[in-house]
Amino acid sequence: MASATFRLCSIRTFKKARQIIRFGENIKAVLERDPAARHTLEVILTTPGLHAVWNHRVAHFLWSIGLKTVSRIWAYWGRAITGVEIHPAAKIGRRLVIDHGMGVVIGETAIIGDDVLIYHGVTLGSKTGEHGKRHPTLGNNVVIGAGAAVIGNITIHDGARVGAGAVVTRELAAGATAVGNPAKVL
Repeated sequence: MASATFRLCSIRTFKKARQIIRFGENIKAVLERDPAARHTLEVILTTPGLHAVWNHRVAHFLWSIGLKTVSRIWAYWGRAITGVEIHPAAKIGRRLVIDHGMGVVIGETAIIGDDVLIYHGVTLGSKTGEHGKRHPTLGNNVVIGAGAAVIGNITIHDGARVGAGAVVTRELAAGATAVGNPAKVL
């Protein structure tokens, strides 16, 4: 009886893990949005941004079931391997693509919508060390250029674009493009 229960739990756990990590749709998103990605095997083996997203899904699950320290350790090792730091409490939507990856930092209270594209060196950070919501919220279909910093409890609405090297500290309307330091809307 115990063996049958274990197998059933293992199957349920595996199915839940597949739903959480969403391997296939993440691979497809990279193939669609990264012109350097040539085929599935190459993406699976050589895309650190993809590995960072998968790693975060596991860390976030551990965080959500109360294993905070274990999730922080898991996230730490993921950062050491991929160069991408994502706090386990950050909420990330579906099909996030982190292109090149190195140096990306996503803070604890950040919320990222679906189909977002983030380039290397991006920071989604906070202005203060206070508790509560202090990191940005990115809507769906947002693009954040290389080296950009989006700082504070602000919202970058659906379809907005942040140029490379921009420093955004104020809300950005849907479909808008912001460039510069401080960022200005084009």
